[in-house]
Amino acid sequence: MTDSLNQLGAHIEQLRPDAILGRQVAMDELTLDVSLTHLLPLVEFLKADSSCKFSTLIDITAVDHPERPKRFDLVYHFLSMYQNHRVRLRVAIREDDMVPSITGPHPSANWFEREVFDMFGILFTGHPDLRRLLTDYGFRGFPLRKDFPTTGYTEVRYDEEQKRVVYEPVSLVQEYRQFDFMSPWEGAEYILPGDEKTTADGQASKEKAK
Repeated sequence: MTDSLNQLGAHIEQLRPDAILGRQVAMDELTLDVSLTHLLPLVEFLKADSSCKFSTLIDITAVDHPERPKRFDLVYHFLSMYQNHRVRLRVAIREDDMVPSITGPHPSANWFEREVFDMFGILFTGHPDLRRLLTDYGFRGFPLRKDFPTTGYTEVRYDEEQKRVVYEPVSLVQEYRQFDFMSPWEGAEYILPGDEKTTADGQASKEKAK
């Protein structure tokens, strides 16, 4: 499998040298680092080329690296059922980069790109309907960015007086901000059934030792 994937990677790199920045094979999968400007032509090539035939889009996701100038790795997974191969495309992009939509060659990318936009805030040009998919219309921020607070910015509740759902800023009391890093079982002040036997046995052992 590794040899055939290396041959496939060399074939793609030979025909599209301007698009491929690097390649590697790991876990029986070929990973190609791709330049942003050549992403869409490369996706079209991978679908049409007779040695590739990557006609099935499996997933689109992203990885956040806040410390990097090119903050996000945009990741595409494709499957060739004809050649029984998988390929991963990885594109490093800046926070304000516009990414070309691949909904042309792969219409199934529609919701994948909407999800990436919703979770990471990455914008896709040429998308037919780029709007949030999993969060609400008035949602603030992008939940899968590493600088997004785990509590979020707002909380939702039903207001009995207004007879509707209302959004309010998150307000945590101080006790929820104090962490002692103990496990849920440490510091418990109750005794489970059977614990008294362990205590009694331990006390008897200490008395014998004396």
